[in-house]
Amino acid sequence: MPLPRLTVNRHDRRTRALITLAGEIDLDSAPLVRVSLERCLLDGIRAIDVDLTPVTFCDCSGLNAFLRAAQQTTVVGGTLRLHHPPTTLVRILDLTDCGFLLVGLPLDHLPPPVGDTPAPPLPAPPHRSAPLAPVLPGDAR
Repeated sequence: MPLPRLTVNRHDRRTRALITLAGEIDLDSAPLVRVSLERCLLDGIRAIDVDLTPVTFCDCSGLNAFLRAAQQTTVVGGTLRLHHPPTTLVRILDLTDCGFLLVGLPLDHLPPPVGDTPAPPLPAPPHRSAPLAPVLPGDAR
């Protein structure tokens, strides 16, 4: 019998849970992630922390599971945060610009993927001022 490609461990404290995922998150294992996170909400958990330290791979189906769970958690007044995402997920979060929804920090605060050099910051756009427009009819000031 083959070993599972993803394992899920859950530790609850009142309305908070720590979910530790280990292995690979892909099209085959993303449903397990989705069900595990939904189960937390059904059990009354409102703060979900997901430790991804032991995750070796995560593709866009994993991202989709996390985004769906974050949306469901927000609807019930809770929070879902990912901690220590693997390099593959960091790349996807960077490309989709949705990391702020899941990690709580801009991705420029995450370490760069191994073997990559950080890109230089983009220059700030030039400041443009718009002409003043009347606020009240008849240009009363």
